[in-house]
Amino acid sequence: MKISDAGPGEIYVPDMSRRKAMNEILVGAIGVSTISLAIPYFIFFMPPVSDGFGGSSIAKDALGNDISTSGWKLSHTSSSRELVQGLNGDATYLILDDDRNLSNVAINAVCTHLGCVVPWDKAENKFICHCHGSQYNKEGKVIHGPAPLSLALVHCDENPDGKVVFRTWTEEDYRTGEAPW
Repeated sequence: MKISDAGPGEIYVPDMSRRKAMNEILVGAIGVSTISLAIPYFIFFMPPVSDGFGGSSIAKDALGNDISTSGWKLSHTSSSRELVQGLNGDATYLILDDDRNLSNVAINAVCTHLGCVVPWDKAENKFICHCHGSQYNKEGKVIHGPAPLSLALVHCDENPDGKVVFRTWTEEDYRTGEAPW
């Protein structure tokens, strides 16, 4: 019906199918835009999924390759402390004992004062932070400030594939008797 076809007292009603189509197009455009913005927003706030090994991560070398226990023992000397990529990408010291066995404890290399990576000083047999002078013994216990806490401990194990795996330390710190931080 056209406007000119409407007689006296009649109300012009636009074509309902055209109106429905326009409403569907409007809702669809708004819906697609909202969903395309909402999905990345929610993914950003979701916690990362672990590799399925109980909240752990496989140790990585400087090139990002997985570290195998046997390969590490062959390529490093006894009593060595070498930096690898650990939990959450933090620099972590992987330790071999005097018999070239992998220690079941690794030490997070991030200084507890201001977050510098603390190098191992083999000559002095301790970790010395060159940023502000904090010093830690060979087990990572703070022996000279300004660092308020000892270096964080990390469990170090071998998974069934022979790779070195780090897990979060949840027990009491055996060096200080304090709760883990």
